[in-house]
Amino acid sequence: MSKILSLALAAGLCGVSSLALAADPAPSTAAPDYTSHILTPPASAAPRIHGPGVYGQRPGRPFLYTIPATGDRPMTFSAKGLPKGLKLDPITGRITGRVDKPGTYRVTFRARSPRGNSEKKFRIVIGDQIALTPPMGWNSWNSWAWTVDQDKVLRSAKALVAAGLDRHGWSYINIDDTWQGKPDPKSLALQANERFPDMKALTDQIHGMGLKAGIYSTPWMASYAMYPGSTASNTEHTWVSPPQDKRFIEPNPHHQFGAYSFVTQDAKQWADWGFDYLKYDWNPNDEEHTREMSDALKASGRDFVYSLSNSAPFEHAGDWARLSNAWRTTGDIVDNYESLCQNGFTQSKWAPFSGPGHWNDSDMMILGWVGWGPALHPTHLTADEQYTHMSLWCLLSSPLLIGCDLEKLDPFTLSLLTNDEVIAIDQDPLGRAATQISHAGGDITLTGAAPYASHGETNSVTLPCLQVWAKPLEDGSQAVGLFNLGEQPAEVIADFSDLKMSGKQSVRDLWRQKALGTFRSEYKAIVPAHGVALVKIGAQ
Repeated sequence: MSKILSLALAAGLCGVSSLALAADPAPSTAAPDYTSHILTPPASAAPRIHGPGVYGQRPGRPFLYTIPATGDRPMTFSAKGLPKGLKLDPITGRITGRVDKPGTYRVTFRARSPRGNSEKKFRIVIGDQIALTPPMGWNSWNSWAWTVDQDKVLRSAKALVAAGLDRHGWSYINIDDTWQGKPDPKSLALQANERFPDMKALTDQIHGMGLKAGIYSTPWMASYAMYPGSTASNTEHTWVSPPQDKRFIEPNPHHQFGAYSFVTQDAKQWADWGFDYLKYDWNPNDEEHTREMSDALKASGRDFVYSLSNSAPFEHAGDWARLSNAWRTTGDIVDNYESLCQNGFTQSKWAPFSGPGHWNDSDMMILGWVGWGPALHPTHLTADEQYTHMSLWCLLSSPLLIGCDLEKLDPFTLSLLTNDEVIAIDQDPLGRAATQISHAGGDITLTGAAPYASHGETNSVTLPCLQVWAKPLEDGSQAVGLFNLGEQPAEVIADFSDLKMSGKQSVRDLWRQKALGTFRSEYKAIVPAHGVALVKIGAQ
């Protein structure tokens, strides 16, 4: 969420009450049937272990990792080489415990069922870094926004598991803004409001499914939605709510840092509740408040993936990489093609700062049923635009955070979120982010509705029409996206010299999970309007 929301609310987008904003317009009743556009092959009935090849934890911190594996159940799991302090549940594939001794532990996972066996080499790294691959999960904002509550979050976790997304590595269930209530009078840490009656029970239930839980805060006195932040103008950690007609004036007097900080108390409370992820939201991000929360989280006794939001200033990219695990490189995304392109195709300059433990974040995903409130609608992206979205985010090594209603997953959306060869590009242990290596076809200007537009406001972006993006992978090959931003199908060419490759190279279609053959000097494809061809070139 960003300043744009505050401006839209001030302009009359929504009425405001003490706990919630008004609902969106009536939802669409029918979603486009994109079943014929599904490219992802059905999962095999035989066991197949997926997920990254590496996982990081700090010494002595609670450990939870669920081996992601597809295939018919029942299935049993085993692991060779687990470090002292960890244990594996052979039925669920969950690894829990604590490891005190730093080091890199080489482990072999095995999954067995009547349908066959699967094996995967894995590294557990106990040290200073966590989030060695981009986090994958779900965030409440793009579906439930200010109407989020404990029941919706728990239902979302259950829906994620029921859909089998956890078998492909999706693991975080993150609460965004508007959970905050009054502080505890003794600890001065923020407590949850009445929509979240038992945070500890919620995280326990999420962990019991093999998933992890995330929470939201801001170093301002109040969040964008005007709920208490982690600083205040008084020693009681409170702020006085302004009159209804002045809540969203700009500049907002509550969107500034309070004289008294309660960051340490809040971080300890989140750790006691059992959270594993923090989205920390303000603009512009600054080094001082980023460092303060980083120190508080590390001192809390629990590991948190620490994610900054939003529109992080590029000139301080080194600070974000040093102090956090992810940072929003963009403003807020909405479900139109212009917004997708503006957030995704402008990322090349950020690529040098991406790597294990620190990731450029292009914002949450706009697939499935979204709507920023209780009345949801199917994403306005076409099928080809959705392929572009998932392909580009994986090439960029962006955190993958689903934003839709997980109880309304249709077969096409599910196919986008369960293609393990595509996800593996995002989760590649090398951790490099793609850059644009070539472009052609002239420029094109794209115009779409602005985020939280209330009176027809639009944004526009001008970008090269035909683009090739490439990402080096740990095995020496490259993931390559051939994108067509134009309005008609077009031939897009990946020249091997631009990839610093020569001679014959094998090419694999990642969405179809199909070998395309061996090519010399270039690979070219006819790409549909607003679409992509996502391939792996080199070692297969």
